[in-house]
Amino acid sequence: MRNFLKSIPHLRRLRYRSMRIKRGTRGEADETDILSELVATSGAPKTFIEFGFHPVKFNCAAFAYSPDWQGLLIDGSAEQVEDAKALLPSRIDIRNCFLSLDNLDFIRAKFERVGVLSIDVDGNDYWFLERLIEIEPSIISVEYNASFGHAPVTVPYDPSFVRGQKHPTGWYHGASLTALARLCQRSGYGLATVSSYGANAFFTKSGSLDPTAAWKPNRDRDEWSGTTTAQQWEVIKALPLVTV
Repeated sequence: MRNFLKSIPHLRRLRYRSMRIKRGTRGEADETDILSELVATSGAPKTFIEFGFHPVKFNCAAFAYSPDWQGLLIDGSAEQVEDAKALLPSRIDIRNCFLSLDNLDFIRAKFERVGVLSIDVDGNDYWFLERLIEIEPSIISVEYNASFGHAPVTVPYDPSFVRGQKHPTGWYHGASLTALARLCQRSGYGLATVSSYGANAFFTKSGSLDPTAAWKPNRDRDEWSGTTTAQQWEVIKALPLVTV
C-alpha cells in the first residue's frame, strides 16, 4: 500500500510537504546547521550547487527556502526532480541529469562564485570533486564512505556507476575521508568538521582537522546492518579500488 501511495505524484508530494512541516528545512542530521555556521563564519557568497538530493532532506534545504540565496540542484531521478520542482521556490534551478565527467561544464558555468558545493552521488563522488574543485567553492560538503575506514581509497571512475548494482551490501561506493582530505589538501582546503552520524565531510580554506582523528563510523549503516566498519571493510576490500 505504501509503495502504491508513493507512486501517485499528488499523494507523494502531500507526504513530502507534511515531512517538511515536521522536520523543517534540514538535511539528514546536522548538515544544515554545520553549513549555516560555516557560511556565517566564512562570508561565503549566497549560492549553492548540490547534486544527489532528496526533495525534502538535502544539505542546502535551508538555503533553498531563503530568498537571498540562488541554487542549482541536480539528480539522476526524474521523479525526485519533478517533486522538487513542485515543492521548492521557482528561483532554484532544478535539473534531471545523470552526471559524468563529460557533462559537468554547465555546473562550472552556473555561478561566478560558489558558496557551497555539496556532492552525494553514492559513486563517483571523488572524481566529480576532483574535476569541480577548480571552481573554488567557499565550502565543500561531500559524502565519505566510512566502510573504507582510514584507507586512502576511492572506487574507480565508472560513468555508469550505480551503487546497488556494484555490490549487494551497498557498502562499495565513493571514497574514504582520508582520500577526500588528500584531494582537498592539494587545492588548499582542510577538513573543518564531519556530520554527527559519520557520512558527510566539510572542507574550507581554513579547515585544519586531522581526518584520521575526526573520522566517525557511519552510525546509521552500522545500526541497520548490524555490522562494524571493520566487518564492512573485510567484505569489500578485495573489490577494485584506487589508492590516492
